[in-house]
Amino acid sequence: MIDLIIKAGISAFLASIGFGILFNIRGKRLILAGLTGAIGGILYKYFLFLGMSELVSNFVGALGLALFGEIFARVCKTPVTTFIVCALIPLVPGGGMYYTMLEVIQGDVQEALSKGLQTLSIAGVLALGILVVSTATQVYLRIKRALETYRLDDNFNNL
Repeated sequence: MIDLIIKAGISAFLASIGFGILFNIRGKRLILAGLTGAIGGILYKYFLFLGMSELVSNFVGALGLALFGEIFARVCKTPVTTFIVCALIPLVPGGGMYYTMLEVIQGDVQEALSKGLQTLSIAGVLALGILVVSTATQVYLRIKRALETYRLDDNFNNL
């Protein structure tokens, strides 16, 4: 099973690199975008291996790629979207969209609604995972700035 998790990481890495090239990302940022995608893919596959649902696995994968995307963006002094957009693409439920439309064309409305709802749910948890990390990062940075400002003010008062 470990080999499947490693294969998922490698394929997510390569897919993220491919889309990074399309988005004109170069050098170290391109490798880090691929690494961010690999982290998301590995977490997704690992949590599926642990027996978690598709939704939980996608949520954890989105949390992982968003967290490392935030870290890499700070290190490279680059917008976070540089990493997150490329890394998210391997997790996007394209197959679910395809099968939803296939069921619509075949006239099976009940199955189309079922697959469509599942696909929308996956897309929603991906967005939610990114939102959670982004919000937590913003709160952390505001608290950090407030503490630094407080320390500076305190040091000036002691002079």
